[in-house]
Amino acid sequence: MKEYRFRIIIILAAIALSIYLLYPTYLDYQNNKHIQSVVEQKKQEILKQNPQISKSDLEELLTIVEDSIKQSDPSIVENRLKRLKLGLDLQGGMRVVLEVNTAKLLEKLANNPDQVFNSTLAEAKKEAETSDESVVEIIARKLQQKGIRLSRYFGTVRQDDAEIIAQLKKDSEDAVTRAMEIIRNRVDQYGVSEPSIQRQGSRRIIVELPGIAKEEEAKQLLQGTALLEFRLVKDPDFTYQIMERIDKALAKVLAAGNDSLLAELSDTTKKADTTAAADTTQKQLTEEEFRQQHPFFSVALLDPQGRSADAFVKEDDRNKIQRWLSLPEVKKEIPDNVEFVFSAKPVSTTQDGKKVYFMYLVNRQPELTGGVVTNAVATLDPNSSAPIVNMEMNSEGAVEWARITGANIGKRIAIMLDGKVFSAPVVRGKIPGGRSQIEGMENLDEAKLLEIVLKAGALPAPVDVIEERIVGPSLGEDSVQGGLNSALFGYLAVAVFMIIYYRQSGSIAAAVLILTILFILSVLAGFKATLTLPGIAGIVLTIGMAVDANVLIFERMREELATGKTLKASIDSGFSKAMSAIIDSNITTFFTGIILYQFGTGPVQGFALTLMIGIASTLFSALVISRLIFDYLASKGAKISIG
Repeated sequence: MKEYRFRIIIILAAIALSIYLLYPTYLDYQNNKHIQSVVEQKKQEILKQNPQISKSDLEELLTIVEDSIKQSDPSIVENRLKRLKLGLDLQGGMRVVLEVNTAKLLEKLANNPDQVFNSTLAEAKKEAETSDESVVEIIARKLQQKGIRLSRYFGTVRQDDAEIIAQLKKDSEDAVTRAMEIIRNRVDQYGVSEPSIQRQGSRRIIVELPGIAKEEEAKQLLQGTALLEFRLVKDPDFTYQIMERIDKALAKVLAAGNDSLLAELSDTTKKADTTAAADTTQKQLTEEEFRQQHPFFSVALLDPQGRSADAFVKEDDRNKIQRWLSLPEVKKEIPDNVEFVFSAKPVSTTQDGKKVYFMYLVNRQPELTGGVVTNAVATLDPNSSAPIVNMEMNSEGAVEWARITGANIGKRIAIMLDGKVFSAPVVRGKIPGGRSQIEGMENLDEAKLLEIVLKAGALPAPVDVIEERIVGPSLGEDSVQGGLNSALFGYLAVAVFMIIYYRQSGSIAAAVLILTILFILSVLAGFKATLTLPGIAGIVLTIGMAVDANVLIFERMREELATGKTLKASIDSGFSKAMSAIIDSNITTFFTGIILYQFGTGPVQGFALTLMIGIASTLFSALVISRLIFDYLASKGAKISIG
């Protein structure tokens, strides 16, 4: 027995460590069962007391109950953090692949971009979609082909092209890194447990949010640039003059026979007699005559009483107006330092159910940006009960905000987020202390989302959703059950074959196989790896491969017994002669797993990781545990049949 002591200690230590690592997973399973039971009981009580309660209110109450249970016992959270993690395909959730928009970043970095730059950037962006070359490299090449130095748009005149390209690449790299940090910050504040945020390639970010229930809210959280700006709203007289000039320019374009503009106007359902403010001296026109003579005012409706120059625009007409404003004939009528923007939320709804938005004329350059905001709190307005977000600024921002409000008393300042106006209040007096407020949210949830985004900071460049995958909780449960069934049936099939074909030796191999699976799961839990559906496939494959080693050993032992050797000598020769073949086959498979893990993504990596852990566990089980059992039985004089 003494000769086996070291191996026994090693094996017992491995088993004890495995149980220790998997014990939190067992406790987490028991905790979940208890929480679900309490929540279900509470749900029935609430429904019994208030059968008319809405689904959202019920979910909110049950969430509070669940949170209170978790907060009352810290070990619940502790066990959950240490448990074997399940991938999105096993527990449900959302997987989003984001791509940082480098073209927008370059547009933002460019000094005095002109038509040549914009067209070149558009060409570079289109080429980048089908090329491995970055947008920076493509636009640099295209500008050089046109004989334009990069210093025309980036950096300084003293910098050469190579220096500017290196700087732009660094800026692009920094933008992706900062975007990852900001997204991680937002996700953490949103309260998603066990999120996964990884970088893929040069400009893509993979975000996995397990258990997420509100997909649209999550996308808004990830994609929102959170560029907060305070811009001055132009006076009504000035705005009206600009609108009139635009209207006349469009009328000329229309008179010149612009077919696309004519087709767009034909869709307009504006009634002529509701635009009195457009031209009070105009005689009553028919609907068609008004559209021909005042195309702009036929879709941008003004207050008939002339109290404001904020135009009412239907939801369907916003894109139409933006196209019109981009026409060269119209652009030259608009000063370079102002632009038209829309309200973030509809201000009313027409009788036919279409949403109506405000259109403002604001300064292009912001008076102040959100970089000075240090804190944001979502709450309800005590006067109106409307959801609002109160903001606090740093000392520098507070001084600047006091100066801006003090210099513009009686004027309006638009509070804009990501290019949309949330509110445009009139400045009644100088505002000291750096406090401001955002209004215009539909509910408190939206205000809280805005609070998180403002606290986390603004993204350096917009991010686009490249891929989106949502796995429902019920589908995840089906996947878990299917995966467990496949692993169980795979094990039973292999065990039955081994027992029938190799008798007692096969029984030993089948028993050791259970320890192999235990080791795989414990290593996954110990290294905080994630078990996915492809990972379960890797375990099933490992079960099949694990008996390969036993088959080689048993066949060698059978050959040695046939030559008349004793059982002890046959065991020694069998394990010794099968060793090289076992090591060779498993090492090659292990290297294949490394290649898959290195160059694969997502599910392929999960499969490769489980496969590699399975190979290591298989070798330990077959060469150490099985060998110990055979040696011990042989030393005790037991008879072991090998089929």
